[in-house]
Amino acid sequence: MERTWRWFGKKDKITLAMLRQIGVEGIVTALHDVPLGEVWTREKIRDLREYIESYGMRWSVVESLPVVETIKYGGRDRDHQIEVYKESLRNLSAEGIHTICYNFMPVLDWARTDLLHENPNGSSNLYFNYAEFAYFDIYILKREGAREEWAKFEFPAGVGEGRNVLAEADALAKTMTPEKDHALVETIVIKTQGFVSGNFKEDDEAPIQKFREFLDLYKGIDKAQLRANMKYFLEAIMPTCEEYGMNMCVHPDDPPIEILGLPRIVRTTEDIQWFLDAVPNKHNGLTFCAGSLSAGAYNQVVEMAKKFASRTHFVHLRSCHIFPNGDFTEASHLGGRADIIELCRIFEKENPSLPMRVDHGMTMLGDETRGYNAGYSFLGRMFALGQVQGILATVDRELGLEYKQPGFFD
Repeated sequence: MERTWRWFGKKDKITLAMLRQIGVEGIVTALHDVPLGEVWTREKIRDLREYIESYGMRWSVVESLPVVETIKYGGRDRDHQIEVYKESLRNLSAEGIHTICYNFMPVLDWARTDLLHENPNGSSNLYFNYAEFAYFDIYILKREGAREEWAKFEFPAGVGEGRNVLAEADALAKTMTPEKDHALVETIVIKTQGFVSGNFKEDDEAPIQKFREFLDLYKGIDKAQLRANMKYFLEAIMPTCEEYGMNMCVHPDDPPIEILGLPRIVRTTEDIQWFLDAVPNKHNGLTFCAGSLSAGAYNQVVEMAKKFASRTHFVHLRSCHIFPNGDFTEASHLGGRADIIELCRIFEKENPSLPMRVDHGMTMLGDETRGYNAGYSFLGRMFALGQVQGILATVDRELGLEYKQPGFFD
């Protein structure tokens, strides 16, 4: 697979010169300075593409060309926003960029409750604690119906047996302080969303109120309606994708659970099969995020890879470990539930030129002091990339494929 890296543009503290030295071939990025809902102009795309190419790499994948909320909930201006989206697709194609990773998650792109959860070796990873998230939902967000929903919450078979998340959230409320509440809001709303979705920013004065306003947009939108809205969007853009050779690959919901009363429609094998069948076009495909999928105890990740490899346009290689109580953490790239070694075999057999990035990595050896985006450390991801490069070299030898490390003499 093509070894790629998510890079956040010219202001990223991790430079392209650094990435070139560690074996990165392709860059995964976006026009982070373009406001939501505006056309990506060919001039801006070209400027960033040429900058990337000046360092000997290519712009492999757009992650992401945002699908604005009005498209997701079916607002009055969604047709206009779809036309904006199609114009951006045409401009990307004109500059030779043909793979688009996007998501159809309402409001939250991804959710964690701890960004620096300590591992036994002293490094840290992203972590999700159900009780803390329930506390945020009930006591901070104060969402209508949240208490009743958490009272009915059940874990998948095999984890969280006998656990009462609501009772834990109520117990937590007795120990929380304004400072702890603020830290949880920063983690769930600001630090994990601001650099991804564009809906929230570090300097937002009232993020919870803004968050509630986004949630209100989805009142009355259930799973069936969100599916219908996704199908509407995909059917509208597929002619453009056909004409210009654009591969759309949706990212699974992260985590793959229903949260905050919002419908989630890319969680399971059945969900993925639905959207592929709903719009049966080769340009309608999947970002196979092994980390997101492995956070769901009901997902058999290797079997899913086998089933959907032919419709996968982009791969995120990471893995999650689910604790017996149901909470999960991001795991070593050689551990967890995802079985990355077997995933590499599957995807290398299917398409050895498929772009892959290691996605998130540990925070280690001072990464936490350097101001990197949550989950996107340098040393931790470099360590993970080294692990995956070793896996790929071994798998390629097994399959009789040539493996070449960029930047070295043969």
